[in-house]
Amino acid sequence: MNVYDIIFYLFAAITILSAFFVVTTRNIVYSAYYLLFTFFGVAGIYVLLGADFIAMVQLIVYVGGILILLLFGVMLTNRITSVEIRSGSIHVVPATIGVALFAGILLASMWNTEWKSVDTAAPAATTQNLGFLLIHQYTLVFELLGILLLIALIGAASMARK
Repeated sequence: MNVYDIIFYLFAAITILSAFFVVTTRNIVYSAYYLLFTFFGVAGIYVLLGADFIAMVQLIVYVGGILILLLFGVMLTNRITSVEIRSGSIHVVPATIGVALFAGILLASMWNTEWKSVDTAAPAATTQNLGFLLIHQYTLVFELLGILLLIALIGAASMARK
């Protein structure tokens, strides 16, 4: 077993366990914190795949933006910390079909011979090539997106001020 395999299984376990707790936890604040660990696990898997730019975008957009906004919204709202999340009864037949389908796909992919011959060397970084393209070939689009985001930030600040 390779070091990358152990790290992958660690990130996969963190992601799956925390995603399970996101769904099953009744307190919305705890559920949001488990969602934080889920996003970190997914970002770690992206790093192992060599998609370091996607991993950073995952951390900045989801953890830094959406999840922190969700936590601030929950914490700043009165009487929401004691709200219990209602969950209906679990339907046995669809849940069994879904788990069986997932297990079948997982077993089929594990027994596939092509997966066993994959090279496990560390993948190359992608940010240098992406940065070169953004600065040289797509400079105008990059600058226009920056101006658009600045306008959106000014508009959101002015709306929040009122």
